Amino acid sequence: MHESGEDYLETILMLHNKNGYVRSIDIANELNYTKPSISRAVSILKNSNYITVDKNGHILLTDLGRETAERIYERHNVIAEFMIASLGISRETAEKESCRIEHIVSEETFQKMKEYIKTPAK
Repeated sequence: MHESGEDYLETILMLHNKNGYVRSIDIANELNYTKPSISRAVSILKNSNYITVDKNGHILLTDLGRETAERIYERHNVIAEFMIASLGISRETAEKESCRIEHIVSEETFQKMKEYIKTPAK
């Protein structure tokens, strides 16, 4: 999956957790993308079995979509917390940068970051 698809899934998960439902317009507003861009992405995610769209236009994650979105969201959160805890970076900067890093960081590095933030300070 491409970085943009991962971003859409993560956004769908976050919006669903926040609002209880997700529509295309909600994604467009959250990401500041055009409706045609969202429509194309929704179509691709639907055809790839990451989401379904019900008769009311509500977007729902499939099991595969939820698993992927939760994995990406975890990476985002762990990386941001690592940057804050170990480097003293502001939350705002850590959030922005973790959004980019989450897609390229190796599993080994991610696991070490995860261990670092779970280890009590000495």
